[in-house]
Amino acid sequence: MVAELDRRVKEASVYLKVDEAKANLEELEQKAADPKLWDDQDRAREVTSQLSSCKADIETLEKLQEKVSDINTLSELAREARDESLEGEIDSLILTLTNELDQLELRSLFTGENDERDAICSINSGAGGTEACDWADMLFRMYSRWCERNGYQLIVTDLSPGEETGISSVGFTVKGRHAYGMLAGEMGVHRLVRISPFDSQNRRHTSFASMEVVPALEAQELPEIDEGDLRIDTYRASGAGGQHVNKTDSAIRITHLPTGIVVQCQNERSQVQNRAQALAILSAKLVEKQRQDRQAELAKISGEKMEVGWGSQIRSYVLAPYQLIRDERTKLVDGKEQPICETGNVDAFLDGDIGAFLSAFLQWRRSKS
Repeated sequence: MVAELDRRVKEASVYLKVDEAKANLEELEQKAADPKLWDDQDRAREVTSQLSSCKADIETLEKLQEKVSDINTLSELAREARDESLEGEIDSLILTLTNELDQLELRSLFTGENDERDAICSINSGAGGTEACDWADMLFRMYSRWCERNGYQLIVTDLSPGEETGISSVGFTVKGRHAYGMLAGEMGVHRLVRISPFDSQNRRHTSFASMEVVPALEAQELPEIDEGDLRIDTYRASGAGGQHVNKTDSAIRITHLPTGIVVQCQNERSQVQNRAQALAILSAKLVEKQRQDRQAELAKISGEKMEVGWGSQIRSYVLAPYQLIRDERTKLVDGKEQPICETGNVDAFLDGDIGAFLSAFLQWRRSKS
């Protein structure tokens, strides 16, 4: 058992890229110590973020190595002294370290070039009026609760309420290490089947909402956008933010005319700030669209059938006549197609306990690569 734990810790050193982190640490510390660094705040945030990540990964591995060493020391002591009273403590240390490694090994699944980035997300209600808007609101709450549970910061950039209840659409950024890697698999259409609380005859309804996820870019990575390709509209913001949002046309809507991509931002107090944030979100979406277009073109040339991302139904949430949440993406098990993940605990899932599905997608993605 101890040898197996030692092997897993050595593997952690590889997927945590600790050798690379140690090689970069001194250079990053020198940059962080430069008083002129904060003359460029975007660059400063990038350097300090990289430094924090390097230190965290090195510290994580060192703590794992210490725990393996402690287990080895106690095991040798127990053998030499023939002291069975230490077995309980050894078993407890082994269980703790095993659980930590189980959680940490999720990091080995982050193979995408943008997986460490923040995530720019949006949820849009589908056809169905009030029912669809309520479903979009339920999804947004689910992701909000997941962020709270896992230490991610969620910042709403734009919210359009439904006419009667719920939300028509919401844009938000999830900040934290591997936010995009964790949420990338949530992109697509989410389907809800339930007895509608808005139907006086208690009939079953099917509703749809779509989730879009793109990686956030650093300021220096943002592409140049031709101002002639943009239509910029201002409007009066709504929602949280105090009296200010109801008194000025500070909200911004930008339409990229060649692609039809529309972004909105209303969470900042000034029109200038909202415009800057909206342009950053638009840039990220344009880069992601270019990547998807390249993939589609390569698939066309090679004859490969690519999976549809945006607009595809990725998950079904059935609340009636039975309760089951099932991912529509499948894996082969003993020669048969099976969903990559499913659960009957719908209440916990809709309350943000979605980690098993996120992990299952990452494992499925690695198996497809």
